[in-house]
Amino acid sequence: MSKVKLPDGSEIAANGITAGQLAEQIGPRLGKAAVAAKINGQITDLSTPINDVAEVKILTGKDAEGMDVMRHSCAHIMAEAICSIWPEAKLVYGPTVEDGFYYDIDLDEPIRPEDFEKIEKKMAEIVKADEPFVRKEMPRAEALKKLANDKYKTDNINRADGDVISFYTHGEGFEDLCRGPHIPSTGRCGAFKIMSVAGAYWHGDPTQKMLQRVYGTCWPTKKELDEHLNRLEEAKKRDHRVIGKQLDWFSFHEEGPGFAFMHPKGMIIWNEAVDYWRSVHRRYGYSEIKTPIILNEKLWHQSGHWDNYKENMYFSEIDGVGYAVKPMNCPGGCLVYQSRKHSYREFPMKVAELGLVHRHEASGVMHGLFRVRQFTQDDAHIFCNPEQIEQEIIGVIELTFEIYRTFGFDDFHIELSTKPQKHIGSDEIWETATNALEGALKHKEIDYKVNPGDGAFYGPKIDFHIKDCLKRSWQLGTIQLDFSMPQRFGLVYTDKDNTEKTPVMIHRAVLGSFERFLGILIEHYGGNMPLWLCPVQVRVLPISEKTNAYAEQVQSKLIKAGLRSETDSTDEKIGAKIAKAHGEKVPIMFVVGPKEAESATVNVRIRGAESSRTVALNEILKILGNNVVDKKQELKLE
Repeated sequence: MSKVKLPDGSEIAANGITAGQLAEQIGPRLGKAAVAAKINGQITDLSTPINDVAEVKILTGKDAEGMDVMRHSCAHIMAEAICSIWPEAKLVYGPTVEDGFYYDIDLDEPIRPEDFEKIEKKMAEIVKADEPFVRKEMPRAEALKKLANDKYKTDNINRADGDVISFYTHGEGFEDLCRGPHIPSTGRCGAFKIMSVAGAYWHGDPTQKMLQRVYGTCWPTKKELDEHLNRLEEAKKRDHRVIGKQLDWFSFHEEGPGFAFMHPKGMIIWNEAVDYWRSVHRRYGYSEIKTPIILNEKLWHQSGHWDNYKENMYFSEIDGVGYAVKPMNCPGGCLVYQSRKHSYREFPMKVAELGLVHRHEASGVMHGLFRVRQFTQDDAHIFCNPEQIEQEIIGVIELTFEIYRTFGFDDFHIELSTKPQKHIGSDEIWETATNALEGALKHKEIDYKVNPGDGAFYGPKIDFHIKDCLKRSWQLGTIQLDFSMPQRFGLVYTDKDNTEKTPVMIHRAVLGSFERFLGILIEHYGGNMPLWLCPVQVRVLPISEKTNAYAEQVQSKLIKAGLRSETDSTDEKIGAKIAKAHGEKVPIMFVVGPKEAESATVNVRIRGAESSRTVALNEILKILGNNVVDKKQELKLE
C-alpha cells in the first residue's frame, strides 16, 4: 500500500488510484474543481495513476499552474472550433501566454474580429458537451509516420524531447499533437474570450509563410474574466504612449524608429529618477563610471557577445576596422577594471553605469517606451572574491527592494534562472554560481521560482518581477553571477598570499531600461505621478488680474523652496483654470484671491480631490517640501 503526502503534510493511503480519484477522496468540492495534479514536482493529467510513494498537490483554477493547464486546454478547444468552421485550417502550435493563450493557424482565408463571436459560440458548444481529454502515446518514429504529410506537426515532433510522442483527443475525433497535460474534460474549462488576431511568421522567420495567430484569454469564472477585461480597458486609458503625447513628455518619429525623443517635462521626470538612483547607490558604496558607446569588434569576440548576441547588435567601420555599438555595458566595465592593478583590500569593488545601449529589435515588436532600440541600462558590476558573493547578493536585493518601494511598487517576486542550452563556461562554474545565488535567497528567506534553462549565456541570474496597480507583472531588475567574463578578459587581483587570482563578477540592474521603467511608471500612476516626480509640482491660479501680483509672490517663494511651479495668469475663469490643471495632471493647485493675498494664505486643491482647504503659505511650503524629500506616494495636508 502506497501513501500520498499532501501539501499540508498529511498522508493518505493510495492503492493505485488516479490523481482525479485522489481529489474526490479528499473531498467532493476539490474533486469537482480539480483540473490537474502535481506529482513529485511534475504537472500531470488527473488520469495519471499514483503507484509509488509520492508528494501530490491537486491543482485547481486558483493555482497558477492549474490555470496554465486550463488555458492550454482552452487553446485546444479554440483550435477545434476553428477547424470545424474552417476545415482547411492547419494547426501549427498553441502555447499559453500571460493571462491567456494563442494558436498559430495556417489558413488562407483571414480570420477577422467579426468571426470571434462564431468561434466563441462553437467553443461554448464544445465545453457544454463535456468531452474527455484522452492522452495517447506512441514511439517517435510512428508519430512521424502518422503526421508525415503535416510539415508543422512533423517539425514539432523533431523539436520535442524524448522517444515517446503524445497526442490528445477530445470531442468528435479532434486530435492534436501535444505533450500535455490537460484538464480532464472540456466541461472543466472556465470562462473564455477571443481577444485578437495577428500575423506571425513560422518560428519568427520572415522568409516563411505568414500565419494567423489567434489570441484568447481564459479564467476560472465569468466574474474573473470580466475583471480581467475591465483591467484591460483601464490599461488602455493608462497607455503611456497616449499620456506621454498628451502631456508633452516624449515623442517618437519616423526619422528614428525605436528611439525615444525626451521633451523638457519628460526630462524632469527622468532626471529626478536618475538623481534618486544615484543617491541610493552612493549610500550603498557604488562608484559611477561611463564607457563608450562604440567599441572595437575584437572586444565583442573576447566577451562572447559576438557568438551569442550578434543578431541583436549594430555594426560600423572606422578606418577600415570593424566596430560594434554596445548592446551591453559589461565589456566596457571590464576594461575600466583592467586599466590598473587591484588588491583584495579593494573588494567588494562596486562600479555603476547609466549606460546607453543599442539593440536591434524587429519593427513589429517595438512598443512605445516598453520596447525600443536605444535605452539607458542602469547597470552595475561588483568585483569580489568567492567568499563575498552571498553577502553582496544580499546587499543588491536590499538595495533593489528599497528602490522599488520608493517608486510605489510593493508587490514583487523573484525568479532564479539556471544554465541555458547556449552558454559559455564549464558545468562546474555554472553549478558554483547557481549555488551562490540560491544560497543568498535562502539566507534572506525569500520565496522564489526556478526557471530551468533561462539564465544569461554567461551565468545564472536572479530576476525581479513587480506588479503594477493593474496586477500586471513586469520583469525589471536582475542579478547575474559571472565567472567566465573575468577569465576571458584576464582580470586579476592580488590576494592575501600575494598570488594573482580571478575575481568574481556580479552583473546587476535594478530598473533595467530607464525608458521602459518610465513607461511602467506612467501606466502605474496613469500619468498622475507622485509629487517628487512631477514636472510641474504646483500651479498658482489667481482668481483675477487683481491677484496676479500676489500669485507671482507665491510662485517666487515656491521656487526658493525648491518646488517646480508655474502661474496661470490668463484671463480665463478660475473654473477653467482648475479644469486645465486637472487635465494636465498637475498635483497641487494654489487658488489665490483677495482674501488669500490679505492673509498670506493659499487655497490648496489636491489633484483628484473635490474639496479644497485654505492653508498658510509658509505651512504648505513646509508640507510640500517634506513630501518631496521623503518621496511619499500621496499628499495629505493633515
